[in-house]
Amino acid sequence: MSWDKLLNNTRLGGRPPKSELGRSPFHSDHDKVIFSGAFRRLARKTQVHPLATNDHVHNRLTHSLEVACVGRTLGVRVGQELLNERLIPEQHSASDIGDIVQTACLAHDIGNPPFGHTGEEAIRHWFTNDVGAKIIEQLPFNEATDLRRFEGNAQGFRVLTTSEYHPYEGGMRLTYASLGAFIKYPWLAGDAVNGQRPIQNKYGIYCSELDLFNEVADATGLLKLSDGWRCRHPLANLMEVSDDFCYAILDLEDGVEMGILEWDKVFEILCLVLDDHQKNQLVKEIQGMKVGRRLSMVRGKVISAFVDAGATAFMNNHNEIMTGKVLGILELCDKNVRECVAAAKGLARDEIFQHPRKVELEIGAYSTISTLLNVSCSAALEYVRKGGVADSKTRRVVELLGLDLKNLDASGGVSKEYGAMMQVLDYVSGMTDNYAMHLARQFNGMGGERI
Repeated sequence: MSWDKLLNNTRLGGRPPKSELGRSPFHSDHDKVIFSGAFRRLARKTQVHPLATNDHVHNRLTHSLEVACVGRTLGVRVGQELLNERLIPEQHSASDIGDIVQTACLAHDIGNPPFGHTGEEAIRHWFTNDVGAKIIEQLPFNEATDLRRFEGNAQGFRVLTTSEYHPYEGGMRLTYASLGAFIKYPWLAGDAVNGQRPIQNKYGIYCSELDLFNEVADATGLLKLSDGWRCRHPLANLMEVSDDFCYAILDLEDGVEMGILEWDKVFEILCLVLDDHQKNQLVKEIQGMKVGRRLSMVRGKVISAFVDAGATAFMNNHNEIMTGKVLGILELCDKNVRECVAAAKGLARDEIFQHPRKVELEIGAYSTISTLLNVSCSAALEYVRKGGVADSKTRRVVELLGLDLKNLDASGGVSKEYGAMMQVLDYVSGMTDNYAMHLARQFNGMGGERI
């Protein structure tokens, strides 16, 4: 691959970037994401703990902002080293790389539904085992698989390119570079399910956005690895590892904050990336401090070590990355960093993710999502199949959700029924946790004020 093409600042649809004083097209991408409604709604979406009442616990918005901070630092660091070695064109700056990675990090969870990963599982369950299984049984395999394997990453690409700002006319109209850096899994669901891709349970592109993905891939010069499959944009690796680093630290911070984890156990894991001198110095500095302040002191040093390891791993494997042979750089990082991240994820999985309150709310999420999809998908499908001639209830549901079902066109390579389901998922996956619960109660006739 060529950095000249990878850093393409043309906007989706071949739109030329604006020339703005003191603001690059990549910085503009960052601002477009920040000011979007889809990004703002992340403030009331689950990160790990549904409907948390503790204001210090992360939600999707605070998590995304923190990942973006780490990603920008890592991007600028790598960008400067690429410039020093004359690997990227001189018209680009280290800040350009930082802006691209930061934008991808800001948007990396923008397609996640309410209730976090449980929300994803609930949508998949409905289309596989519930009423939805009957609804989609006649759809082509690839379209049905998109729904049965609903994926926040693919929904995120749809938000950026299709549903937000300019619906079906380029979405946010971000640069090709930022869109390329966003895509972690550059393949379709059907290919993943059939075992034709490196990861079976992950994908990043819906059938409905396949042409847009190919446009981005061609514009940035992503290598074709086989039919329908491209390699990653190199900077997607920096976005992904920034997310991994933040998960390792911040899930444990939330666990301590909520009284689920003991401080000593967390400190022991985080110190895996610090040498003896740093650890001893920290022990002296945090002695007598409250736990919240201890976490702040440790976090900075650990993130610094993570960034050093990420930048080193990227530069040491630059040639392999540029030939499409690398799918993720965490495993290429320093051994201590790998062990720290693995231990942190293990502790979170064993002691945080199984916490009774979290599990109780997650079980309830299945009922909430099921109610929303039962009403919405049934109405959308009836409306489409009857050519817009529908009863009063169906029309009201379609109008409430703001669905544009009159102009569905199967010429885009997908069926009208699939297009209708995707519009429903745009609405449902875009909901906050609170609004999803409120609307499900309304649909069930239970009324009540909005939370």
